[in-house]
Amino acid sequence: MEPRMDLFANETGARIGKRIYAVSLVIQDSSLPRATQELVQLRASQINGCGFCVDIHAKDAAAAGESAARLALVAAWRHSTVFTEAERAALALTEEGTRIADASTGVADETWAAVRAHYDEDQAVALVSLIAMINATNRLGVILDNQGGAYEPGALAGVAD
Repeated sequence: MEPRMDLFANETGARIGKRIYAVSLVIQDSSLPRATQELVQLRASQINGCGFCVDIHAKDAAAAGESAARLALVAAWRHSTVFTEAERAALALTEEGTRIADASTGVADETWAAVRAHYDEDQAVALVSLIAMINATNRLGVILDNQGGAYEPGALAGVAD
């Protein structure tokens, strides 16, 4: 199945894509742990049904040394023992921030308190921004019908050029 359009084949789309990627680089360069970043992006992508982004973040995390067990358990993180308390707080925020329309209360105060107990101000800003950006990226992927399966780790590195 072919994507509905190639965002980067269009001047406006390419400019938007490059700016989204530039924001992701700022987040990557933050002090938010890289493993947490990949887990968060993978979980939001799973929730949103974006196969393209699930493919990217599972493969990039594996290439960076993430264990197969942790990657397999991201979807069931509440019922596993392989995540730290800090990662669990980030994953809870990811779920609540991704499912805003599904949850009448949005992000719970308890979830926010757990995030702030484990992450400093800069890390919290990076985490909130990461959740917002992966949700935007997932929506592009799903709307354009980008399929998962063909991604090679590191292939997005040239996007900002």
